[in-house]
Amino acid sequence: MIKYWKILLAFSPLVAIAQTDDLGSWNILNVKYNVNNKWSAFGEAQLRSLKFYNNFHYYEYKGGINFKAHKNITLAIGAGSYQTYKEGGNFVLPKNNDECRIWPQIVVFQSIDKWKFEHRYRAEFRFTNNGYKNRFRYRLGLSYPFGKERNGYQPYQFNASDELFFTDKEPYFERNRLLVGFNYKPTKPTTLQIGYLRQFDYKINDETGKDYFQIGLFIELFRHQSSNNSIDTDLKDN
Repeated sequence: MIKYWKILLAFSPLVAIAQTDDLGSWNILNVKYNVNNKWSAFGEAQLRSLKFYNNFHYYEYKGGINFKAHKNITLAIGAGSYQTYKEGGNFVLPKNNDECRIWPQIVVFQSIDKWKFEHRYRAEFRFTNNGYKNRFRYRLGLSYPFGKERNGYQPYQFNASDELFFTDKEPYFERNRLLVGFNYKPTKPTTLQIGYLRQFDYKINDETGKDYFQIGLFIELFRHQSSNNSIDTDLKDN
């Protein structure tokens, strides 16, 4: 029973921050299916609001395929639908942006002791209601697992990341997205994430820059369970 109180205490500062209408909500459900040690598929849905679980203005759903080219390099291709509504209520029409997106990416990992660094490079080919656009993203991430090991994994993880968004047209820089979070693994395939996300936008209308309370559920499945399978401690996707 004591360990559950410890978890609640760890979450409480973020929950306290969230009790304001100035903070939006950022909700994630992600499922990853590992076919083997090289190939995996994923699907994800997100729902966001400009106030604390009110004024819902954005949702997305996407999926794709990962290929582990090296123990420290993962290649991926994904596609999805990204819908942004006007501010001032829940899913207010007309939309600010109706978008279909295709994105290849490469992720490079580095480890120093138990610290894990992530370099994620993504190119986005965007088909929007305002025409075709290109965008390029770079994310630097850091994660650190801790806690008493159970069944081959540690139940807690600290993570932080900062991501930059660029285009090939002026003003070139579009967005900065900073995240600080805490993960808890109640079981080996399941991760619960809670965090604080700060987003700054520069003159774009496909999302709104502000502070968000983030909560996510990540599920990782394997085609064949064996003692050799392990759950990565990678930073979660956004």
